[in-house]
Amino acid sequence: MELFYVSLLSAFVVAVSVSLHFLFSKPAASGLPPGRTGWPVIGESLEFLSTGWKGHPEKFIFDRIARYSSSVFRTHLLGERAAVFCGASGNKFLFSNENKLVRAWWPASVDKVFPSSSSSSSSQEEAIKMRRMLPGFFKPEALQRYVGIMDHIARRHFADGWEGRKEVVVFPLTKSYTFWLACRLFVSVEDPAHVDRLGGPFEKLASGLISVPVDLPGTPFNKAIKASNFIRNELLAIIKQRKVDLSDGLASPTQDILSHMLLTSDESGKFMHELDIADKILGLLIGGHDTASSACAFVVKYLAELPEIYEGVYKEQVEIANSKKEGETLNWDDIQKMKYSWNVACEVLRLAPPLQGAFREAMSDFMYNGFTIPKGWKIYWSANSTHINPECFPNPKKFDPSRYEGAGPAPYTFVPFGGGPRMCPGKEYARLEILVFMHHLVRRFRWEKIIPDEKIVVNPMPIPAKGLPIRLYPHKA
Repeated sequence: MELFYVSLLSAFVVAVSVSLHFLFSKPAASGLPPGRTGWPVIGESLEFLSTGWKGHPEKFIFDRIARYSSSVFRTHLLGERAAVFCGASGNKFLFSNENKLVRAWWPASVDKVFPSSSSSSSSQEEAIKMRRMLPGFFKPEALQRYVGIMDHIARRHFADGWEGRKEVVVFPLTKSYTFWLACRLFVSVEDPAHVDRLGGPFEKLASGLISVPVDLPGTPFNKAIKASNFIRNELLAIIKQRKVDLSDGLASPTQDILSHMLLTSDESGKFMHELDIADKILGLLIGGHDTASSACAFVVKYLAELPEIYEGVYKEQVEIANSKKEGETLNWDDIQKMKYSWNVACEVLRLAPPLQGAFREAMSDFMYNGFTIPKGWKIYWSANSTHINPECFPNPKKFDPSRYEGAGPAPYTFVPFGGGPRMCPGKEYARLEILVFMHHLVRRFRWEKIIPDEKIVVNPMPIPAKGLPIRLYPHKA
């Protein structure tokens, strides 16, 4: 859900531009962090967004760090007074004080697209429940059994979308790959026709989340709400059938996350209702799909630009492939051998983090670095404040996979999956799907970018402006 925060800023800016009243900022109280609140209503949202549209979201952060000589500054984003915490110390403070001084926050418009089936709880409360349940499915020992399934889906994906083509557009393909995987591993939907049936509404849902949050017929936001309802109904039908199959012994308790949810109770021994499960899986499909699709696309980008890095990945993956029997799928041990490939993927995640940052809300007044953060203020942390900070990563613009050897980066500096209690529970799942993608990609092809200087747009994730078209050169058998 956090992936939508920055996108929804753009929706807010457009919406308030046609509002009929203006709210003016009050003078800053003493003790607040240095900074400014910008224009009435929109605050500094336009500047915040425009740096991302231009492909340099870090500029908003570093310009203010330099201006105020502070690791925390105040601003005004998404119609809210906000403080931006920067650097490893800021990350450590926020991640260590989750549900103590700060809690998750996202706009009320999110509830319209992802309404909770429980009228007595908010999206934030439902998210907390979800995070308590997920570790059982996403822990490494549980995911081991799914490596072969991921490998099977990846083979079909490359056979259908890549092989036999001279040129492809990467980003739509990586979205297709990650959505197919999510459908299979979350609800055991593998048939391409069924995946496509969900895929169309899913794209409307994803697009509507970064549109003006106006619920009028024909608007993208309205279409997103309708698409959400359609997918939820589809999921309900799958859930009802799964309950029957589990009762009849036709489905396995460990075959996917749906079975896991149906058979896992909370602390009080209660099981989730069908609507609750549909809501949770819908959120998982969005979160699990968008992050990995962006990461896989940027793996392709950087391997095209850095032939020496490609050679290192290719050598490692060929050695693994040569150790397998003909037709044998990848397994957990193979994944553990992909050390250099994962270092490369981590460097991609550092330079192009799918999760640019996230919002929190102050639960009470507290002090940070000598400044007062008032209750109710929103707090934003930015991955770029450490990822491309030379104090955290020397020569930060250089692509260097060796940064992750040995002890790796210092704590709280490398945060593509967040940190603390709200660290992305699907981190290990993402690692598996990215590495399986890399394995099949480099074993089949070399490639080159068709648009050498293609622009990168960040809204809210980094996305190649033209989808990253490439020219494929298959390896000779």
